[in-house]
Amino acid sequence: MRVDIAKGILEKNDTLAEGNRELFAQKGVFVVDLMASPGAGKTSTILATIAALRDRYRIAVIEGDIASRVDAEKIAAHGIPAVQINTGGACHLESDMIRRAVDTLDLDEIDLLIIENVGNLVCPTDFDLGEHAKVMILSVPEGHDKPYKYPGIFQLSEAVILNKYDTVSFFDFNEEEFRGVVHDLNPNAPVFAMAATKGEGVDAWAEWLAARIEAAKAVGA
Repeated sequence: MRVDIAKGILEKNDTLAEGNRELFAQKGVFVVDLMASPGAGKTSTILATIAALRDRYRIAVIEGDIASRVDAEKIAAHGIPAVQINTGGACHLESDMIRRAVDTLDLDEIDLLIIENVGNLVCPTDFDLGEHAKVMILSVPEGHDKPYKYPGIFQLSEAVILNKYDTVSFFDFNEEEFRGVVHDLNPNAPVFAMAATKGEGVDAWAEWLAARIEAAKAVGA
């Protein structure tokens, strides 16, 4: 007899994710799962998103890391509710982790929940968290060839953020090729070029996200 352990883990995760999704729908919370390599600028993108949308939506953040509370403390310093999840070595977040974190938040006071997944371009793609959208961040210094090497995350993401765009002239980054490969993998995913730490190019991404939030509200109304 052969037991497929991975399949069992994913099935359990997916069942719990559906429970999360139902809870978010009941509370009217839009959830986005941000995925990227370490150092791509997930936290700076979150801070830029908060600055762009905090006057329109009530925002909270779940931070996923192997260890430390550094990123959650950065978010909390801006007056935003933040929950830290330390995986202790796991390379991704799972739906049960999200549920435990969510239980510490007042969902009635949240419109947008941003999840910062563990820095990884592989594992997070397999785990549904109950989110409305997965979004991938790539920074210019990582190179334009990442869609070739990690196609799954680009295929799964509903949008792609090209961060640290202010450095594009300093690196051998072929933006035309990058956009072409992303389009081939995922024709419906927009690519937003931004420099999150400088607040450049954030508006287009923020408006796309706001449109998704409003569309979800309309469906739930």
